Amino acid sequence: MKTKKHKQNKINIITLGCSKNVVDSEELLGQLSANKLEATHEAANDEANVVVINTCGFIDNAKQESIDTILRYAEEKADGNIDKLFVTGCLSQRYRDDLTKEIPEVDAWFGTMELPSLLHTLGADYKHDLIGERSITTPAHYAYLKISEGCNRPCSFCAIPLMRGQHVSKSYEQIEKEAKHLVKNGVKEIMLIAQDSTYYGIDNYGDRKLGELLKRVSDVEGLEWIRLHYAYPSQFPLDVLDVMASRSNICKYIDMPVQHATDHMLKTMRRGITRKRTEELIDTIRQKVPNIAIRTTMLVGHPGETEEDINGLIDFVKQVKFDRLGVFTYSHEENTFAHTLADDISAEEKQERADRVMEVQQSISTEINEKKIGNTYKVLIDRAEGPYYIGRTEFDSPEVDNEVLISKEKKYLRIGDFAQVKINKSEEFDLYGEAE
Repeated sequence: MKTKKHKQNKINIITLGCSKNVVDSEELLGQLSANKLEATHEAANDEANVVVINTCGFIDNAKQESIDTILRYAEEKADGNIDKLFVTGCLSQRYRDDLTKEIPEVDAWFGTMELPSLLHTLGADYKHDLIGERSITTPAHYAYLKISEGCNRPCSFCAIPLMRGQHVSKSYEQIEKEAKHLVKNGVKEIMLIAQDSTYYGIDNYGDRKLGELLKRVSDVEGLEWIRLHYAYPSQFPLDVLDVMASRSNICKYIDMPVQHATDHMLKTMRRGITRKRTEELIDTIRQKVPNIAIRTTMLVGHPGETEEDINGLIDFVKQVKFDRLGVFTYSHEENTFAHTLADDISAEEKQERADRVMEVQQSISTEINEKKIGNTYKVLIDRAEGPYYIGRTEFDSPEVDNEVLISKEKKYLRIGDFAQVKINKSEEFDLYGEAE
């Protein structure tokens, strides 16, 4: 077989999975660039002869996508189109021994905490002075900022602690440094992310310090929007809400995965909270931060879930009226607590339950969006597509939430700029408007 011949390796990084993986790939890109190695991110049909796949191992569908991607590039290597194939990330962390035997075309496997080893294999040195700096792969005006790694929560269904380890918070100073670096390079919106953002600070400051962290990030000059993701509802630090209400550059938005609503399932899932306490927390959030958008995630099909539980969940969704909601179906993950239980709900039934919940949410979203017609919102322009500019209000995070479609006809808008947009039409999950 012919193989490509290069004076210097060119490395293509493929990222699968969540925003945490995106940040990991961006850090890898930054380190490679600092070592003066040529690297790209998800480049199609380029001349890269080395491929690094950053995998996801969260649930069955994500694992399958990762395996399919590895196999595709293993075939590229066998055909002589690439010289080296490396795999990193969550799937590699969790199943390295098995995968090494099954896919021998991969030259080396690396876990989630092995960036220095991966860099060494790629012919680069890990540069400690680059902490807080990276090459972002998102549009230039927004970026994700990881405030901690790992998770200490005991959720029955979740394998993240197996892949990411126990919770480790970054220091205030490290996060501030990274935020300043991002803003200096043109970022206007930062999404704070973690496996559990509300746990921030317990390990290194002795208490929950997410509120203090928000203040410090909010003080970064030039940062126009800060968005909070993955806030665990149990033991939620209420001072966060006071900070959010008082700072104009903190979006009135929170991503808080509730996962379920009946006491039976919340206990089975080991969530550490009841329906009543969840309802009380949501009421408090809405009282302290008027007009806040709450995004949540639900999990259906967990072992032990009954028809009564699904009806209870649907009742809860109708009552609370979340602004945004996504649904996962349960995946039976080895070495989790739930794996000791019988996975006795069929895939078809799990999907049917998910569809029922999303049908309710679709009606709620339609109702909420209709009330926005006639209102004017500050919108961040993400991209241009066909006859529209496409952007988001402060109530929407990239890729997972509503978008605002603005006709190109009346006014020129620049990607990455803010515009005042009056809404004149709505759909279930999108808004339409004109720039003022």
